[in-house]
Amino acid sequence: MSEPARRTLVWAALALSCGLLQAQTLRLPNAAGAGLLAGSATSTVPREADHITAVVNSAPITANDVRSRAAAIERQLRERGEPVPPRAELLREVLELLVVEQVQLQRAEEIGIRIETAVLDQAELTIAQQNQMDLQAFRERLAREGIDGNRLREQLKRQITLQRLREREVEATLRVTDQDVDRYLQSQPAAPAGVEELNLGHILVALPEGAAAAEVANRLARAMRASERAAAGEDFARLAQEFSDGPERQQGGAMGLRTPDRYPELFIESTRSLKPGEVAGPVRSGAGFHVLKVLERKTSTPSADATVTQTRARHILLRPSRQLTPQAATEQMRNWRNDIVSGKADFAALAREHSQDGSAKAGGDLGWANPGLFVPEFERAMNALAPGEVSEPLTSRFGVHLIQVMERRQATLGVNEKRDAARPQVREEMLDRAYAEWARDLRAKAYVEYREPPQ
Repeated sequence: MSEPARRTLVWAALALSCGLLQAQTLRLPNAAGAGLLAGSATSTVPREADHITAVVNSAPITANDVRSRAAAIERQLRERGEPVPPRAELLREVLELLVVEQVQLQRAEEIGIRIETAVLDQAELTIAQQNQMDLQAFRERLAREGIDGNRLREQLKRQITLQRLREREVEATLRVTDQDVDRYLQSQPAAPAGVEELNLGHILVALPEGAAAAEVANRLARAMRASERAAAGEDFARLAQEFSDGPERQQGGAMGLRTPDRYPELFIESTRSLKPGEVAGPVRSGAGFHVLKVLERKTSTPSADATVTQTRARHILLRPSRQLTPQAATEQMRNWRNDIVSGKADFAALAREHSQDGSAKAGGDLGWANPGLFVPEFERAMNALAPGEVSEPLTSRFGVHLIQVMERRQATLGVNEKRDAARPQVREEMLDRAYAEWARDLRAKAYVEYREPPQ
């Protein structure tokens, strides 16, 4: 397997197996799409003859475990327009990923990590909210799709367990010094003039493999409607919410400014001659039909002073507990939002009285923040708000939030501000290296017996 393909596979697998729910929106499929989670529905993955393919210490990994995870990773790669490795290579890589995951789950059990029912309730509610449903409607939709809700909760439990293990054994021990940040800043090359960056809006109308001709025509017609309305000037973010099955749906379809090499070649070829505001597609890939809009083209120029968009926001945080379920916390936040928007209540006063965050004394004020300061799910919701706007209740790994953006500004960064802005990136890079080393050490200490490989 080529190194780029291996990195892509590992990235997709980590999104599934390391519990990074905050970085990966988990959405329900369209009616003809694949299951919500591989293995959650009896019809998602063909149940071929099963056998034990590896034993990790005393825990078995079966061929169906490998095939289910491979199907989920393959689906993610196709949705992102990334190449899918040959079947045999994919299965080998996935088996090793499951071995590493099993070793970590055993370590979590050994040190006493337990996931409370309230935490699982909150995680399930987060997925429901990402699908713009309440919990009851979400569970009913799962049942209609043939997805086992208990199996879903078990997979969520595994993911959260792995995340807590990483936090306890890796993140808690990591320290980022000013010297670390300075070395990082010194290693960054100056931005050369003439480097193009591109922000594309993306709508994916997913098409399941082996779809009948009638289904292909139906999906193409749906993509055509999205394209025509986008070309006519309708708000692309709203169209993405309405039509897209892609992972950028929650961000209004925007993929963010990036260099062309970070986009699939199909996207670059389809939009090469377009100006900002123009629309391409539908174009077809293995994942389905894509509608693309050029949101922004930018050519970087050298600058001695870095500038960033800073946001000043405030929030109210409720932490679910045995006494306060995630559903009750969300409902309370929704009532407070209605009171704030109608003028019956003051955001700062509610934060001072009720917020369970250290910012409560300041009325929830989080101060001026550079990009990357907050966890991704919080930052995505904050960035989608206009100044003065109040978010819908948002569930993060910390609890349920209500967010209001107070101001935004462009700021030129001095030495200390540059260091502060770079610190989250430095921490992420150091964390990735530390986690990889920790996982290798843990894996090396385990007894693994490989048996008949999956087909």
